[in-house]
Amino acid sequence: MKTIIHRAETRGHANHGWLDSHHTFSFANYYNPERMHFGVLRVLNDDTVEAGMGFGTHPHDNMEIVSIPLEGDLEHKDSMGNIAVIKEGDVQVMSAGTGITHSEYNQNKDKEVKFLQIWLFPNEKNVTPRYDQISLKDIEKENEFYQVLSPNKEDQGVWIHQDAWFHLGKFTKGNADEYRIKKEGNGVYAFIIDGEVEINNEKLSKRDGMGIWNTDTIKVKATENARVLLMEVPMVM
Repeated sequence: MKTIIHRAETRGHANHGWLDSHHTFSFANYYNPERMHFGVLRVLNDDTVEAGMGFGTHPHDNMEIVSIPLEGDLEHKDSMGNIAVIKEGDVQVMSAGTGITHSEYNQNKDKEVKFLQIWLFPNEKNVTPRYDQISLKDIEKENEFYQVLSPNKEDQGVWIHQDAWFHLGKFTKGNADEYRIKKEGNGVYAFIIDGEVEINNEKLSKRDGMGIWNTDTIKVKATENARVLLMEVPMVM
């Protein structure tokens, strides 16, 4: 087993006033040659958008983009004609493919929005752009991991053009679960949304990240109430 740990306080940070963003991997003006990506996981941004503010229309191509709101509501508009609001308890996915433009705004006038912005390199380029979002309320579980993303249209959760699986878990103190790698050669990047956990005897706290590979299973135990995101991704691009 191999591991790498990224403590919350070691992430890149940019405060633009309307946007406060922490970058696990190199992004925009934050550049760290030792933190470019974890396998095909290219971007993991922890974003806070001020009330009434947002990202103006901007382009993407050949990237799988996943958004997971943690607090508040974010309005999405794109060049495919989609207009939607994503909120805590939702997962949004865009396959940028041949190219799209979109905007994201906090429509609330009195509270900020917090969300995770995650980019993965696709396993197929120049696909037809697509958009999807789901609510987790009908699939979420307590004290065990549940799937929210996969490569398969028929599986639970959203799907992307990559051999990746995302699982969320909400654990009360003292509970644990074991995650089994779904595809040989894949690794898992664990991101602690809230609380404190132990992963393979390593203590991790809020917004810490840990990459794990060359193993078949990963055990996560909550040492305090915790929310954890597991991102299983190919290690070779």
